[in-house]
Amino acid sequence: MSSYLAQASRLAIFSAVLLAAIAVGNPSRRQTSIETVQSSSPQPQKTGYVLHTSEGETLLRPTGKIVIKVDPKMGSTRLAMGTQQLNAGSGIRVHRHEHEDEVLFIQEGGGTAILGEARKTVEAGTIIYIPRGVWHGVENPNEMDLLWVVTPPGLEGFFREVGTSPGTPLRTLTPEQLNDIARKHGTRFKP
Repeated sequence: MSSYLAQASRLAIFSAVLLAAIAVGNPSRRQTSIETVQSSSPQPQKTGYVLHTSEGETLLRPTGKIVIKVDPKMGSTRLAMGTQQLNAGSGIRVHRHEHEDEVLFIQEGGGTAILGEARKTVEAGTIIYIPRGVWHGVENPNEMDLLWVVTPPGLEGFFREVGTSPGTPLRTLTPEQLNDIARKHGTRFKP
């Protein structure tokens, strides 16, 4: 239980710093009230919302599960955020984003982050900052849970197109199909 509380504390600090940085960049968002949203797919909220662990838009992939928590559909015009559970050995293929900066926060598990030509060991509590245009990926020999944030939004559109809702058969995509969908959303996979 203490590990869970430590993890929750790190996540809360990370989220507070990220939201404060966004507010500094946009004075009109400095005083935002929070409204609790009960549904798993909230409608756009001008006052903010609260989502619990099990809430958000869940998408399944052969590599694991993605839950979109914040994006333009839910009222955010400046960022998208969600969680991703990676199955053991599935990793995140090396790619780059043409428009978005990205932050990954490793919540559980560990492995290797690829950032440009560098390879770094990562574990729970590690933050990876990826400026747009930088090649990056993750190798995970065991299961890994992470939080992702992109600004401006865009990555969530890719996830929606390649993922499926729970209860629906998983999409099987050829490498060419995956590359075409990625390009449509401003992402390039490394050959």
